[in-house]
Amino acid sequence: MADLPISLTCADYVRVLPLACGMVETPGITLTMLLGRSGQWTDRAEALRRATGDAGVTGGEASMAQHLYRIDRKDRSHVGLPVFPLRNLPGRDFYVRAGSGLRSVKELAGKRIGTYSVTASGSIWYRHFMRWNGLDPSTIDWTIGDIDQPFGLSSIVPPGAKLAPEGRSLSQMLIAGELDAITSPPRPKDYHPIKGPIVRLLPDFAAVEAAYWRETGCFAPQHLIVIRREVWEKNRWVARALTDAFAACETMFAAVQRSFPYATPWQEVEVERTVLHMGEDFHAHGLPRCAKEVDAFCAEAHRLGLTSRRVGVEEFFEEYLTS
Repeated sequence: MADLPISLTCADYVRVLPLACGMVETPGITLTMLLGRSGQWTDRAEALRRATGDAGVTGGEASMAQHLYRIDRKDRSHVGLPVFPLRNLPGRDFYVRAGSGLRSVKELAGKRIGTYSVTASGSIWYRHFMRWNGLDPSTIDWTIGDIDQPFGLSSIVPPGAKLAPEGRSLSQMLIAGELDAITSPPRPKDYHPIKGPIVRLLPDFAAVEAAYWRETGCFAPQHLIVIRREVWEKNRWVARALTDAFAACETMFAAVQRSFPYATPWQEVEVERTVLHMGEDFHAHGLPRCAKEVDAFCAEAHRLGLTSRRVGVEEFFEEYLTS
């Protein structure tokens, strides 16, 4: 019997290269990974679009939020796998104007904050992080727009929020004093940790994020792998087979980081510190290991009014759990 052909889009994360290069075996599957190039954000956006919008591929890297919204609408066109190619801790993504005097998330209460979207996965985690810091996101005066250039994402403008003026980026508005802070996954082009004019709200973000992780257990998953439902229905075993393959890929990647820690001069120290804080499997895939984080994400989305009901982990990964 011929192997099942599977094609998945994904950004060019180093951690998926063992799978993309064929170093991880996928029994019964001929896997093609369609990767982005050079860490380009435009390529990442295209990978997300193709994963669910291109009938020529089986699936791929997709937004956690968009998968949740499909489920909320009873749209089961894509099957979510508990595989998370992109995780992030939120503290590093809060930026302010150099010399603003702002030094904590709680100080943002009532302030004017720019963000690229209120419906994206990262934005949901930012507000989860705000709550953990004792800040109610509803107190924020939100402006929605492009950080420096278009992300390629559409955004809903909720009551009380507004769009940035046409032709104005959020970074320009921050530097001009028209905003007090911005939240952004890519570093704004005018960011510099010392020279500014845009700096991080939390210069020692790692310590704050470590406390956040200790108390919440969330190394925030933002993207997951999805496959088209019709492929899964004909080959239900493929959901667990692909999840196992990505888990094996992560194990191989982690071993390389420990054996040859030369990406930066102090990578070995950082890897050791991360493992001491978060354990060996800090970038894990699968259930029940990752259930708590997914549940926290779904709960925050519902609290923000982005879903009509509270979706649970069992519904989020319904097909995978019945495979």
